[in-house]
Amino acid sequence: MGLLRLLINDPIAFVLLIIPLLYSVVIHEVAHGWVANRMGDPTAKLLGRLSLNPLKHLDPIGTLMLFLVGFGWAKPVPINMNNIADQRKGLIFVSSAGILANIFLAFGTLLIYRLLDLSSARTVALIASTIASINITLAALNLIPIPPLDGSKILMGFASRRTQYFLARIEPYGFFILIALLYLGWLDDFIGFIRGIIVMILQALLP
Repeated sequence: MGLLRLLINDPIAFVLLIIPLLYSVVIHEVAHGWVANRMGDPTAKLLGRLSLNPLKHLDPIGTLMLFLVGFGWAKPVPINMNNIADQRKGLIFVSSAGILANIFLAFGTLLIYRLLDLSSARTVALIASTIASINITLAALNLIPIPPLDGSKILMGFASRRTQYFLARIEPYGFFILIALLYLGWLDDFIGFIRGIIVMILQALLP
């Protein structure tokens, strides 16, 4: 359900959703910085970007997109890979951190919902399903191996120098590539496919 439609149909649910949804993108970025710091790069920490204060992270356009289309972004946490001894491992672990954070948020939301048996509370059920759905979508979107999305950085960690160079060269055009894929309908298909895999994994893990 579009969040603007939710605002019209159920304003209470919309208000209750605002904070957890904003934190979905904030925690995604903090996870990148936290893992980078653990691996030897204190850049995000020194710039105060390991904070959970949304004002340090939110991007106006990314936040607007979150409420308009169901996925968005925060300001990227600055990472200096030169501070990480094993840069290939750093690319994989740091880039995976945000994706895993969104998957864990979706899992935690659904787990609490099931354990507390809140299915009879319509508003709570709507909030839980929306939070889980958006976090799954964020994870799926970021797994796309097109720069500057996290999936491309994970791919770089495994790829040859030639592929790394190619991905770095197309990064300035990544946004336009994504828009073209969205226009062709391929982006939705890919996100839907990855979402399906994530949902199957979560269903297998949930009690």
